[in-house]
Amino acid sequence: MTIERIGQDIRLPRGTSAESEAQAELSALLKQPLTADHAVRVALLNNRGLRASLAELGVAEADLVQAGRMSNPSFSFGRMSGGGETEIERSVMFDLVGLVTIPLRRDIEGRRFESAKLVAATEAVRTAADTRKAWFNAVAAAQSARYAEQVREAAQASAELATRMAKVGNLSALDQAREQAFSAEATTQLARARHNATAAREQLARLMGVWGENIAFQLPDRLPDLPSAPREPGNIESLAMQQRLDVQLAKLGTEATARALGLSKATGFVNVLEAGYVNSSKSGEPRENGYEIELALPLFDWGGARVAKAQALYMQSVHRTAETAISARSQVREAYSAYRTSYDVAKHYRDEIVPLRKKISEETLLRYNGMLMSVFELLADARAQINGVNAAIEAQRDYWIADTDLQAAINGTGGATVRMAGGASDAAAAPAH
Repeated sequence: MTIERIGQDIRLPRGTSAESEAQAELSALLKQPLTADHAVRVALLNNRGLRASLAELGVAEADLVQAGRMSNPSFSFGRMSGGGETEIERSVMFDLVGLVTIPLRRDIEGRRFESAKLVAATEAVRTAADTRKAWFNAVAAAQSARYAEQVREAAQASAELATRMAKVGNLSALDQAREQAFSAEATTQLARARHNATAAREQLARLMGVWGENIAFQLPDRLPDLPSAPREPGNIESLAMQQRLDVQLAKLGTEATARALGLSKATGFVNVLEAGYVNSSKSGEPRENGYEIELALPLFDWGGARVAKAQALYMQSVHRTAETAISARSQVREAYSAYRTSYDVAKHYRDEIVPLRKKISEETLLRYNGMLMSVFELLADARAQINGVNAAIEAQRDYWIADTDLQAAINGTGGATVRMAGGASDAAAAPAH
C-alpha cells in the first residue's frame, strides 16, 4: 500500500532475527552520506511513533479473529435442600444470536481491520513526507550556515582593513564604523544560521528516531538541482480521488457504518436469545432432562432508538466522506499551485537573478582593477550579494518542499503547502544604491 506512494514498503520487525536485520540496515544507511530517500527509509525503520501506530494493526487483527469465534457457553449449577430432599439443577447455555450473526460481525471487523491498515499507511506516508521535508530543511540550513561563515570572514577582513586605513587617515570615522557594524551583524547572522542548522538537523534526527552515535549522519553540501521541467497538472484531481488514503478511509468507514446498520436491524427486536441443555435431579427421583430458552421480551425497548441512531450515523458518515473528497480536490489544486510557483521562482533565481548578480560582481571587479572605484565600494557590492544568495537557497528549498507536499496531497492525506515568501528577502536582493 505504501510502495506505490512513497516508493518504499513498511514492515514491523517481529522476532529477534527481524529486529537484527532492521538494525543492520539502519546502521548501513547511516554510515553513508544521507540522501532524502535514505532518510525516509531510516524513519520507516526506526521512528517509534510510526512503530506504535503499526502495532495497532495487531489489535485490529485480534478483534477480527475474535469476531469469527462463537461466544463461550455458560454453565449454571444450582443445589437446593430441605425436608430431607436435595434438588440439583444444571444447565449449559449457548448464544444463538451470536452464532447466527458471526458472518456479519466478521465482515464488520474485517472492514475495521482494513481501516486500521489504511490508518497505518497514512501514518507511514505522513512520516515519510515530514522526514523528506526535514531533510531539505536541514541541507538548506547547513548550506546557508556555511555561506554565513564565509560572509563573516569577509566582513572581519573588511573591518580590519577599515581600521588600518582609518589609523593612517585614509578613511573617515563614519565609514570605519559602518564596516565594523557590518562585521558585528555578520557575526550575529552566523550565530543564528548555525542554530537554525542545528535545529533543522535535530528535527530530522527526531523524525528518523536516531540518537547517540547515530546522530553523526552526514548530509550533502547542497540541495539537489531543479528538474529540467516542472510536472504538468494532468489528472491530479482524479488521481487523488483514487489514491488519497483519507478518501479511501472515509469510504471504508461509510461502508462499515452501512453494514453496522444492517446488524442493528437484525438485532433490533431480538437482542438476547440463548438456548441450551438443562437437567435436574432430586433425591430419590429419576433425573429430569430438557432444554431451556432465554429470551429478553421487547416490552420497553423495541430497538427503534438503536436503528435510528445507526441511520443517523450512516448519514453523518456519508456527508463526511463527501466533505473529505471536496477538501482533497481543493488541497491538491492548492498544492500544485504552490509547486508550480516554487518551481518558477527557483528557476528565475537560477537563470536570471544569480547570473545577473554574478555579472554585476565581475563588472564591479573590473572597475576596481581599473581603479575606477574603491575597495569599499567593491565590498559594498559583495554585501549586496548576500541576500540574493540566501534567497536563491530558500527558493530551491521551497521547491523541493512544495514537491513533497504535492505528493502528499495526491497520495496521502494532504500536506501543508508552502507559503510564498516575499517582501524582505526579495527586496534585499535588489541592487543597493
